[in-house]
Amino acid sequence: MNKTIESTFDKMMKDKKQKELFDKEYNKFMLSEFLLDAMKEEHLSVRKLSERSGVSTSIIQNIKTEKSSNITLNTLQALASSLGYRINFEKVS
Repeated sequence: MNKTIESTFDKMMKDKKQKELFDKEYNKFMLSEFLLDAMKEEHLSVRKLSERSGVSTSIIQNIKTEKSSNITLNTLQALASSLGYRINFEKVS
């Protein structure tokens, strides 16, 4: 008999509220990681990115530290384009 053992994570993802919380926090984490990596790649400080993008230093710092929860699409687009990226949307089934 081959019994599949379910991980704690798998169990947690079955709970709708826990999954929603995880997805929200994971997205903040990924945005923070993207911003940190892109800034490092471009050798940009928060202040320089702010100057390039027109986004305030406090908003950039909040994204870096995962404190920001409501980032506008305009803010995200300004940051991405200032770092040489563009935003694409992909339909997921």
